[in-house]
Parts: sequence; structure tokens; C-alpha cells
Amino acid sequence: MNSPTLCILAAGMGSRFGGLKQITAVDEYNHAIIDFSLYDAYRAGFRRVCFIIKHQIEDDFKARIGKRIEKYFDVQYVFQELDKLPEGYSVPEGRVKPWGTGHAVACCADVIDGPFAVINADDFYGPTAYQVLYDFLADPNRAPGENAMVAYQLKNTVTENGYVARGICSVSDGVLTGVQERTHIEKRGENAAYTEDGTNYLHLSGEVPVSMNFWGFGSETMHEFVNRFPAWLDENLASSPLKAEYFLPLIPNAIIQEKLGCVKVLDCSEKWHGVTYKEDLPDVIAAIAQMRKDGLYPEKLLD
Repeated sequence: MNSPTLCILAAGMGSRFGGLKQITAVDEYNHAIIDFSLYDAYRAGFRRVCFIIKHQIEDDFKARIGKRIEKYFDVQYVFQELDKLPEGYSVPEGRVKPWGTGHAVACCADVIDGPFAVINADDFYGPTAYQVLYDFLADPNRAPGENAMVAYQLKNTVTENGYVARGICSVSDGVLTGVQERTHIEKRGENAAYTEDGTNYLHLSGEVPVSMNFWGFGSETMHEFVNRFPAWLDENLASSPLKAEYFLPLIPNAIIQEKLGCVKVLDCSEKWHGVTYKEDLPDVIAAIAQMRKDGLYPEKLLD
């Protein structure tokens, strides 16, 4: 079995953050969140990484991140662009929104030849999350069709500074039974609420497990991301040509519903940290400083 690849979703320009948040420093050593992700992934066992970016940020991204870590990882770059569509399809006039996280994964099909993990570039997941997922993917006894997701409690993943998008998970006996993408969730004390129309809000328990886009897939699952995209385009282009997104959770949901495999839920006690908004940055900086003080990270990472 080929060693697991870590796929990092880094194509977003950070419109709500107001800048290129993938390479924003979160400590005095000029490390970004992605540096901590790569450090955690490396010590968990990952040695292959695939960065999913856009051509417009390629030079900055390689200069800030890519070139420096090539001595630690086998590095691949994949470009998620609007015109990267199946034969016979074209970009709808006026479309500027990316096709979504599922499309980003499908863009990696030519460079992935084994099991793979998927993470967001701007989310801090914590070291044990990488370890449990790497161990799952590298297990020689893992059966074909077995996938995994690292789950967090919703209350540990929201911000005081605005709304977030989360995949709300249904779990039975440690196995995922479904994910519902909620694109507008707001914190409500220890709980939260979501809205679909910007007016009406529905309650969400802070204890509910959520997906933070930290997934592990067998190599065979890549075919599902690629092969299901044309049918999704056929279904969604007519009704929402400018905004419809091919979300990553659509594929594990389909695998579950069609009984093509399973998704094991790997519980994680880590607290998530992320920078969705500029106002989130001081909290992330303080949390990382405390973790370094507690001995979880050295001054230098993969430098």
C-alpha cells in the first residue's frame, strides 16, 4: 500500500478574513497555522503532501510555505480553477465562486495513488487528530471501502466574531450515518443556531459532532469524487449556476446511503482553532503561545 498523502485545501483567498489567511503569521517566528498542521502531520507519520491552490497565489504560497517544507515531504501542487471541468462542460457566464471542496479533492485525482487525508489550510486541528487519522490510513488491515472522519464538538469550533460553516454529523455506534452542511452557524452561548434564509434560526446543541473537513479516504474513494461530479453538474447548473457548490460531504453521504462503504468517526478531544475573521487572530495567537509554553511545540517547526 502506498503511504498516505495529506491533501491541504488552500485555494480560498479568505474573503471574510480580508487577505491571504493561509500564510498569515500566528506567532513571533512567522509561522502560519499551516506550519503547525505540517509539523503535526510530519510527527504523526505523513511524508507526502498535496497543496490545492490557485494559480494566482502560486508564487506567494511556494515562497512562504512550499519550498521550505520540500526537504521534509514529497510535495505536489494541484490547481483548483473554475475551468477544470469534465469534458463537455463550461463555466456558466458570471460564475466566480469556486466549485467547492468536493471539486478540490477531485482535482487531485492525477497525483493521488493511495489513501489520503483532507484538511483545511487555515484550521488548527491539534496533534492527536493527525495521529489517529494517520494510524487509520496506514493500517494494513483497513478494509477497502473503509473511510474515516475526525469529529469535533460544535461548541469547540465556533467563533464569537461571526458565522461559520460546519458539517453537522449523525453518528451511530462510531460510524457516520450522514453529514448535513450548514453554511451559516452562529454561536449562542454553549450552543449555536443556524439559518438557511438569514432570518429564521434553528437551535443546534453545542455537543453535536461536526466535521471540520478532516477526512481520511481509501484510494478507491477518489473515483467517487471524480465520477459523481458530472451528474452533480447536470443536477445543479440549471437551478443555481452561480452559487451551487460540490461539497466534500456529498461523497461520503452517497457512499453511506448506497452502502458502498463506511465512514468511521474518530473522536478528537482537541480544541479547534481557526481564523475565519481578522478578529479571530488574537485568540489563535494566544492559544498557540500557551501550547508552546506547555511544551507541545518547539520554537522552530519545519524550518
